[in-house]
Amino acid sequence: MAAAAVRATSPIPVPRTPVSGAARTVEQEQPGRRVPSAGRAVAYQRVLHQMVRREWRLLGDLATWAPAGEAVRTAALARHAELIGRILLHHHEVEREAVWPALLRTLPADQVDAVRAAVDDWTTRCARVDRMVRNVCTAGRQWQVTGNAAARDAFALACRDLADAVDAQTASEEAFLLPLLDEHLEAGHWAAIARSSHCRLSAHDQLFVLGLALEDSSADDRARLLSGLSPATRLAWRTHGRRNYRAAVVRLRGAPPAR
Repeated sequence: MAAAAVRATSPIPVPRTPVSGAARTVEQEQPGRRVPSAGRAVAYQRVLHQMVRREWRLLGDLATWAPAGEAVRTAALARHAELIGRILLHHHEVEREAVWPALLRTLPADQVDAVRAAVDDWTTRCARVDRMVRNVCTAGRQWQVTGNAAARDAFALACRDLADAVDAQTASEEAFLLPLLDEHLEAGHWAAIARSSHCRLSAHDQLFVLGLALEDSSADDRARLLSGLSPATRLAWRTHGRRNYRAAVVRLRGAPPAR
């Protein structure tokens, strides 16, 4: 199957828990019952956080050892930074515009003020991260133009600083906000957010990002990721996506993916 069979406008793969027969029975027999997110939203957040933390850290390391004036290598690292940056900026936009407002609407009244304060803190942290993402992408373009060691070192340092900032921001989010998502966000609300939150990626990039997401995921998260894909995308991954991902990682990192 050609890569073009994957929809170019598909969202970043969203982990979801396969619905068992027992779960369907509960929802059908108790239609008025609040159905929690069952870990779907939290799994998505956790997998994406893990992926971007790893990739920014790797980019800093790879750039440090890259020849300053090797145009092909410079372009590959700068393009990868642009891709990870697009994903992270889109992720923050979805959280800001949809996820946290949905969470605040579902909270008990006595928790709203504390959670709103946490979301405000998250907004401040993520605004700083977003600025750093744009600065990394600018540094990558400057390195491509100049091809000198100073520009390479500036790009590497920007990637490492961003990796530190993402580590701190995601740790704070996972410690406080993600447990609240798991407890309060309804499955239907998360499903609606996932359906409407499209990060436009080419077919090639979609399968590459899927590989990045799968690489360090647990068995449960891998199952959620794959079950959340369309049948055509699953087939594309199995027939050529996995092989192409491995080759792309070897070209980028000089070593195969972890698995």
